[in-house]
Amino acid sequence: MSAPRLSFEFFPPQSLEASFRLWDTVQTLAPLRPDFVSVTYGAGGTTRKLTHEAVSTIGAHYGLNVAAHLTCVDASKTETLEIAQAYADAGVTEIVALRGDAPKGADRFAAHPDGFASSVELIEALADTGKFTLRVGAYPEPHPDAADMAQDVDWLKRKIDAGATSAITQFFFEAETFFRFRDACEKAGIDAPIIPGILPIESWDGVRKFAARCGANIPQWLDDAFTAAKRDNREELLSTAIATELCSELLEGGVEHLHFYTLNRPHLTRDICHALGVTPEVVLEKVA
Repeated sequence: MSAPRLSFEFFPPQSLEASFRLWDTVQTLAPLRPDFVSVTYGAGGTTRKLTHEAVSTIGAHYGLNVAAHLTCVDASKTETLEIAQAYADAGVTEIVALRGDAPKGADRFAAHPDGFASSVELIEALADTGKFTLRVGAYPEPHPDAADMAQDVDWLKRKIDAGATSAITQFFFEAETFFRFRDACEKAGIDAPIIPGILPIESWDGVRKFAARCGANIPQWLDDAFTAAKRDNREELLSTAIATELCSELLEGGVEHLHFYTLNRPHLTRDICHALGVTPEVVLEKVA
């Protein structure tokens, strides 16, 4: 089994302490030579400026291929495309195009009166510029707004047909969940790469809440394992072992690329990648 291709997701810092954590994360993971790294938007598009600053800095100082998240939330079409143009002007050629979550205080997504009503509309507009490689989200388990997996597969096909070239999945806990979704996508005629999203479990209580919000199923065996590990103070060891096994099963099943949701806490991700046979190289920060 050869070492996988990698990518990492970061989020933009909103405090001085968080800034230090982001740069520590980038410095720790850059030597693993990721295909790309992505930087998220805050809920409701609240970190647009911070996201742009983080994307620009990571690209300029670390030489990494950076994909900027861009959503439809709380912005007109004109404003959204201006943000995209600012990325292009900064040399960013990849965008992760998403509908986005509801703004804080809202129960459901509602389009801006002059904005894009869906991720498909956003992708079509970005594709028309001819300036970006577009990646999108995918849901191996039903999105909270979807009736079933078939609806998620259909929606992903619409996004690929609109101009996206690959998809990154929401996290999941069992390899079979991804394989079932991948098979359904192939049957639907989707031939674009689908990259599984991996969430190293830093805090089981936090991940349980996150999973409940996004519709990720929690297997009973996993809940039991973390209950026991927490009692014995072995949570980090268990997290590394479970994520490494999940990634190994995915690679054995034909996956070539893994995308890690780092939460700006790099050490679990680094240890998992090392266990998978990814060896680091020395990466020096570029002088601006």
